[in-house]
Amino acid sequence: MDMENVATWFTIAMFLITLVAIKIARGKTSSHILSTRSRPPSVNAIALLYSLFRKGFGLPFVHDLYTRFGSVFTINLFGANITLLVGPNISAHLFQGLESEISIGNLNDLTIPMFGQEVLYGVDTAIRSEQINFMVDALKLSQLRSFIDPMFEEVEAYFVKWGQDGMVDLKHELDQLLMFISSRCLLGYELHAMHEEIYSLFHELEKGVNIVSFFFPYFPTPTNRRRDKAHARLKEIFSTIVRSRRSLCSSQAQEDVLQRLIDSKYKDGRSVTEEEISGMMIALTFAAKRTSAHTSIWTGARLLSNTESLMAALKEQMHIISKYQNQIGYDAFLEMDTLHRCIKETLRMHTPAPVLFRKAHETFRVQTKEGKEYDIPGGHNVVIPTALNHKLPCIYKDPEAYDPDRFALGREEDKVGGKYSFTSFGGGRHFCPGMSFAYLQIKVIWSHLLRNFESKIISPFPKTDWRNLGGEPKGKLMISYKRRQLTC
Repeated sequence: MDMENVATWFTIAMFLITLVAIKIARGKTSSHILSTRSRPPSVNAIALLYSLFRKGFGLPFVHDLYTRFGSVFTINLFGANITLLVGPNISAHLFQGLESEISIGNLNDLTIPMFGQEVLYGVDTAIRSEQINFMVDALKLSQLRSFIDPMFEEVEAYFVKWGQDGMVDLKHELDQLLMFISSRCLLGYELHAMHEEIYSLFHELEKGVNIVSFFFPYFPTPTNRRRDKAHARLKEIFSTIVRSRRSLCSSQAQEDVLQRLIDSKYKDGRSVTEEEISGMMIALTFAAKRTSAHTSIWTGARLLSNTESLMAALKEQMHIISKYQNQIGYDAFLEMDTLHRCIKETLRMHTPAPVLFRKAHETFRVQTKEGKEYDIPGGHNVVIPTALNHKLPCIYKDPEAYDPDRFALGREEDKVGGKYSFTSFGGGRHFCPGMSFAYLQIKVIWSHLLRNFESKIISPFPKTDWRNLGGEPKGKLMISYKRRQLTC
């Protein structure tokens, strides 16, 4: 993301923050004892809006606020207080605070019609916590090794359809492939013959993530109606499979993510219902596919536009081939440190979660790196601009440069910068349990492409499209390819 793209995003972000503040302010906020400690500096809303419409809420403007007010400041918009926390040293409470202290509030309402009323943000905090634990257990690290063969099979089956040479839209190709991989690994063997329909249904579900649906998730727009129809069909498919599996004897049970969810039980001994399993499967697959597709595509754009990084990744693949004699398995992927850093640097520059919102229910204190202390009052809307934090020059040297080696042993700029310097997968209580699964999917794909194809990007480097709230590459990403067999 170059400075122009960051500026575009912040223009959109300011508008969204205004609406988000209004949305959150509707929720209940308990009374709080006013703190005598210093409050964050306040930004005049009139001056802010004037600047917004005059020159856009771009990076220079944000840096101006950062320079004038420091890393903590509050914007008062129409009676709602939005406090921005810039930098990793003051982010801890957002990631570590209890739900009763700081939460996402009603900002995830748009996921309820996508995943169902029976799961996650459609249920209370206690039930949601148990459901998240079910999904974490289903994706635990000990299970990752079992995903390698299905991933390999899907990748090889997909790319065998490419010719000896040609041109393709890498964005479309990887988006579809990641859906096939996610459905194969997460949804069960029963859906293997339904790849095309499942891809189409999730594609309609993804379209439900947009600005209109964010604020009006139940408004009967054509997009929302198609989303609801896709959800109903997915729920029907999963419910049928769950009933079928539960009718089998234990000796016929499968060992996969779906079965682990079917076997899950709440603390009170209650079994998980068909509707809950369906909702969790939709949520898992949606998250796995969406984040991985986003990152796989941007990784391709960055690698194919950076000769030095591409050569380093190819050299590593040749070493892997030499060591494992082309029998590449789980252990080999753990050794792909160069490719891992390339993916991580892509996530830094093109984070799929460019901004994080929370609602403070209780007053909490932050201390800046300069030693200033501020109390953030309960009732404030707290914003962490992840995309900006990932570009802070005090953390990342030359932050606009694609430099995977910034994460190499000896530099590790994210660790030197502080615990929450890199938060593409969240952190603390809100750390994404699918991180290792995502990295593995992307490594399997790009290892295969590097070893079997010589590729060149032929379209202009893509700009960032923020319309779907995720920052995907805008337009097509056309590449030319030629088959090859990489040797050591």
